[in-house]
Amino acid sequence: MPLFRTILVADDEPSIRHILTLVLTDRGYDVRAVADGEDALRELAARDYDVLVCDVRMPKKDGLTVLREALAAHPGLTTVVMSAYGSQEQALEAVAAGAFDYVQKPFKPDEIVFVLRKAEERERLVRENRRLKQASLPSAPEGHILGESPSLHALLRQVSRLAPVDTTVLISGESGTGKELIARELHVRSPRAPMSFVAVNCGAIPAGLIESELFGHAKGAFTDARTAKRGLFSEADGGTLFLDEVGELPLSAQVKLLRVLQEGEIRPVGENRVEKVNVRVVAATLRDLSRLVSKGEFREDLYYRLNVVNLRVPPLRERREDVPLLARAFISRFNRELNRDPPVAGLSTEAESLLVSYAWPGNVRELENAMERAVLLADEPLILPANLPERLWAAPPPGPTAAGAGQVLQGGGDLSLKRAIREMEEAYIRAALRKTKGNRTRAAELLDISHRALLYKIKEYGVDPDAEAERG
Repeated sequence: MPLFRTILVADDEPSIRHILTLVLTDRGYDVRAVADGEDALRELAARDYDVLVCDVRMPKKDGLTVLREALAAHPGLTTVVMSAYGSQEQALEAVAAGAFDYVQKPFKPDEIVFVLRKAEERERLVRENRRLKQASLPSAPEGHILGESPSLHALLRQVSRLAPVDTTVLISGESGTGKELIARELHVRSPRAPMSFVAVNCGAIPAGLIESELFGHAKGAFTDARTAKRGLFSEADGGTLFLDEVGELPLSAQVKLLRVLQEGEIRPVGENRVEKVNVRVVAATLRDLSRLVSKGEFREDLYYRLNVVNLRVPPLRERREDVPLLARAFISRFNRELNRDPPVAGLSTEAESLLVSYAWPGNVRELENAMERAVLLADEPLILPANLPERLWAAPPPGPTAAGAGQVLQGGGDLSLKRAIREMEEAYIRAALRKTKGNRTRAAELLDISHRALLYKIKEYGVDPDAEAERG
């Protein structure tokens, strides 16, 4: 059963209308055929159609005019144009105006069927993309954007304001903070949500291939160009293109990118023609683009064109109150993905304290990896310090949070720094011995102290390595 049901054929040649009606009806489509452009537009206004197949040259109104008016009135309409030999330029113009594809006359009827099948596959992908996005919205609490910190809420308010408009946005932030997720959120909340979100890491593509990847190339444009290729701008047409690490673009590609932003058109490598594209560009960087501009490594005009609005994603160390919330969300996710039975119930008090006190230089991505490791290694209902990466143990002991310090001061609590350090040191030693099943040599390595120092501290704190090994 075809995905499309209703097709309107517009062509002034009776033989074309007759053949296509027979062939497409035989393939399960509901077909109506008209002889000129005005009749085509009247028919589209009177009835809903999934596809319009029209000739470029028709009486009363030509195919290009019909195409533009039809797409303006029916944005979701799939259109295919037919062109006689010698009018290929008009067919390409129709594609640039929004037609899905074109077929050159004379053609075999199956060629039209093949094009329709391709269009149906694209529509399936668009619908599936839309379905997945709608399904993923309720599960956002398990994504990197989860949090209750004021800085994150301020960022998401900015996203809500910017999403409905096509303003170019530059997202800045450290690695692992979730810049791509912010870009996706801009797309999902925008009118472009049903169309493609295409992401590319500009630093991951060799300099010699970046223009071909972004703008496409013609067959024979260079040695390995055996076939023509659509670029990422064409793939994202109607949707959003996310340029991650935009500061890594070579200067030659920066010139072409600036033209796209200014003119809304691209020129594939090796082509003399230009193609119109309708793409919202969202860029991201962890580098200081203004510094690159001063060094002559980034075009100043492109910088100002990209940096219409700047969204800064705060690092995790600036929103420590979100760490336990994120950690629990990751635990829940990895319980499912790793089929934990019984599942890990949560974090021990000591483990949570370590997570909050750690600076997280790798940000949310590092926390995610740490939680995956912890869920894999946990033998107890709760994640313990021993289940966490060793670098967290080596981090400086956590100071009191602002709220915690206030409670201690108000309650006249113990403010002895020496005692706090001794208690943390003893907790680390016990955790290391549990993790290593009482192996003193390995525990000393984890703690980054000498074997002799560990034996001295075990004696000083009265720790029983065998008892800790049994607990581990």
